[in-house]
This record gives sequence, structure tokens and C-alpha cells, in this order.
Amino acid sequence: MSRRDWRKLDESDVRVRPGKGSRPRSKRRPEHSDAVSAMVTGVDRGRWTCALEATHGREVIAMRARELGRTPIVVGDQVDLVGDTSGRPDSLARIVRVHPRTSVLRRTADDDDPYERVVVANAERLLIVTALADPPPRTGFVDRCLVAAYAGGLEPVLCFTKSDLADAEELIARYAELELPIEITRFDQEPASLAGELAGRVTALVGHSGVGKSTLVNRLVPDAVLATGEVSAVGKGRHTSVAAVALPLPAGGWVIDTPGIRSFGLAHVTPDDIVSAFPEFAEAAEECPSGCGHLGEPADPDCALDELAGTGGATAGRLTSLRRLLASRAGLDEHADR
Repeated sequence: MSRRDWRKLDESDVRVRPGKGSRPRSKRRPEHSDAVSAMVTGVDRGRWTCALEATHGREVIAMRARELGRTPIVVGDQVDLVGDTSGRPDSLARIVRVHPRTSVLRRTADDDDPYERVVVANAERLLIVTALADPPPRTGFVDRCLVAAYAGGLEPVLCFTKSDLADAEELIARYAELELPIEITRFDQEPASLAGELAGRVTALVGHSGVGKSTLVNRLVPDAVLATGEVSAVGKGRHTSVAAVALPLPAGGWVIDTPGIRSFGLAHVTPDDIVSAFPEFAEAAEECPSGCGHLGEPADPDCALDELAGTGGATAGRLTSLRRLLASRAGLDEHADR
């Protein structure tokens, strides 16, 4: 076989491999004008359960469309679906759009954890469930949930369970200045008042294992049939909810049951996120020095919120309540539980 002298070659001798197609690849994506709207009600191993038109209608199982990449989709998200939306067994639709969120409940594993996890999207309210006894109330955890609610744009509601075992007056007094809706329940009575409070709204429930959260959900949504378990110690019981799930309420609206959690990290929350939820303090906080944590003396001796409370622009009780939440966010609360 003869070898060609490379010195005698020119560009006509170079072989060019043809492309895979003659048409350049387009960056345009389909508009999906025929997509139908739905609310995500459950997530399981790369599949999303969606309720069409965010009503109590049929549920559809969907996958995330390729064009969405790794876009996070959580319970409560409003999405658009294409494909098979019949809801028949073995059918599968595609999520092609995720609408902007109106509220987000986030948490981190710890206060120094940079990774924040979105637990629920688009909930109007956060129902913070705590037992009055067995297990004893953990006010530090309640405060942290309040911080997360304010920072995420949810309206907090307190629910004290097991009132047949202990009195609620002390806890009611602790949170009186925050002017929150408070519901009190017991195992031997139907939660009629709470059901009325939640009707027609999208509400996320959060609480430690053993406080009676799943029992409440079972009564609010009789078809839920969630597991309930006994807890021997605070934060060490069996987590009876393993993933967030949205359930339709008989009188309209949704309740989103979240897994029982042992801690509520707030690494993603800034002091100003909390202050902005208190309208009477928000404007004054803009006059604070840069980096002010709004905790008052000795940490923040030049905080403008003290002057506002001193001149009658806000009550001292509201400022005390605000600073308790700020201290909880900073890990300085007198209560060690989180």
C-alpha cells in the first residue's frame, strides 16, 4: 500500500464528517396552549400526583417534562399539564410549567446548613400544632415555625392539642401580643371550630411527632386514614407522616400534612424577613444601622425599634414578642428546643 506524501496534500484532500442533520437545532420550545392547570398534591420517586384545576376533581399522575430540567416541584405548586390527563390507571401526563409561588414554607436541617428545602408551596396558612402535654409543649419550636411562616408569606395559626391533659392559658398568654388565631382541641371532641377556620383555604400543618397532628387530619379529612403512633419522648417517636400530602377538606380547601420533624433550621431567614411581618416596625427598621439584628441591648444598642416603642408608635409587648422570634431565629432563645 502506498503512502501519500503529506507535503503534496491540500484542503481538498481533507475529509469532513457530515453533521447529524441538515437543519440547525432550534431553541424554541412548544407553547403548550392546550395545557390544563392542576395543583400538586403528592410527590413520590419522580412522579407527581396532581389535582386538576386545584379542585376536588380527578387526580393525575405526571412526570416532569424534559424542558423543565431539574426545576423543583413540591406539594402545593400550581402546574400546567399536557398529555394523558384522564387519570386512568397506568396513564401518565407531563408537567410543562410551574407557576410563580405566592408563598413558600422553607426549612434547613440546622441553622448552619446552607441548603434550604422547600416543604410546601402556595399555602395561605401554616397551622402550628403543639400538644399541651404528653409530650410537653416546645415553645422554641413553635417560635421557629412562626419565623418560617412570616418569612415565607404564610399566615400562622396556633393549634394546641390534648387540652384534656393540661390548661392552655399560659401558652395563650405567651402569644397574645402576636394576635394570632388560636385553636384548642382534645381527643374526645370533634374539632368543629378548627374545621371552620380551615374551610376554603390551603393550610399546611407542621408539628413534632406525637402532638396529635395526624389524629387531627384524620378527623378533618375522614377519608385520609393516616397512621397514628405513640411517642415515648419528645422528638423520638415514630414519624407517622413520611412525606407532605395535600388532602381535600369536605367543606372546600386543602390541608397539607407535612412529616413530623425534630428541628426547624432557619439558616435562610434574615432578621429583616421577620421584621417585615410586623407593619408597625418595618419602616422604623430601615433607620437601623447596617447589620442590625434588631435584638436591642446589648447586641444592638442603636436599634431604632426601641425609640419607636418608647414614643408610643408600637406597644412594648409587640416589640418583646418580635424580639423573642428574632432571638429564636438567631439561636439565642432561652429554650433549647428547636
